[in-house]
Amino acid sequence: MSSKIPVSVLIPAKNEEANLPACLTSLQVADEIFVVDSQSSDRSIEIAESYGAKIVQFKFNGSWPKKKNWSLENLPFRNEWVLIVDCDERITPESWQEISELIQKDECEGYYINRRVFFLGKWIRHGGKYPDWNLRLFKHQKGRYENLNTEDIPNTGDNEVHEHVILDGKVGYLKEDMLHEDFKDLFHWLERHNRYSNWEARVYYNLLTGQDNNNTIGANFFGDAVQRKRFLKTVWVRLPFKPFLRFILFYIIQRGFLDGNAGYIYGRLLSQYEYQIGVKLYELRTLGGKLNVANTSTSVPKTINQEVEETAI
Repeated sequence: MSSKIPVSVLIPAKNEEANLPACLTSLQVADEIFVVDSQSSDRSIEIAESYGAKIVQFKFNGSWPKKKNWSLENLPFRNEWVLIVDCDERITPESWQEISELIQKDECEGYYINRRVFFLGKWIRHGGKYPDWNLRLFKHQKGRYENLNTEDIPNTGDNEVHEHVILDGKVGYLKEDMLHEDFKDLFHWLERHNRYSNWEARVYYNLLTGQDNNNTIGANFFGDAVQRKRFLKTVWVRLPFKPFLRFILFYIIQRGFLDGNAGYIYGRLLSQYEYQIGVKLYELRTLGGKLNVANTSTSVPKTINQEVEETAI
């Protein structure tokens, strides 16, 4: 009898040679592992193959779907259950034991997994970073990532990062955590969040202009933790002094100071990140996402000009 757990793992990757060995080591009890790569130029493919993973290349065409949804639609999973794991995440033996027991019971169509984020060698346990629930384990035919209408924004990458899974069915919560432990350096953290801020600026813009949210998880104060967070974001985008407020919220109100120097640095970087989002939102609203234009009235797309005039505060 096979000792493998009947789960197919999906790992989106690009140039992740630093993180893949630890990630793949933590996944060896899974029956099947797919690494969906975006033309890596480092040793990612060689490493993935050495751990027995199946390699699939993804080429983003600049429109919907991005990598994870494309994978859910097209990969030939041989198991009903899929587990989505980023390269800088690890699934612990305790989590695997719990996963094995839960999929045998078959009481839900999907499960949220809590995540412990490590930064500068410290578990960031405060500042609102824990608990950090992510719907990552589900029956692959039942779940798809929401569409927040951001795929046309340049320099955001080809992968769903902060989008959430919309699941058709009952969801549960794992008791055991997974670990988020990036082995790259701060240069890559800043580089990644520079891309993320492009994405966040468009999400802010869509919220401010009342974009349709039929294909999203929705914002609901009385919903689950993710829907409540989305509801709070609809309020947050309208507040002034967000970079300052982000630091105060993280470091003081949510007690990020309890995580020591790592907590302070993380809080300062989040404040900087919020400022980046704000100036990119300003660029988007006033110049259509361009740093300089010769003639705003003719250079900015008409739809953006109209929406800014209608929603200007």
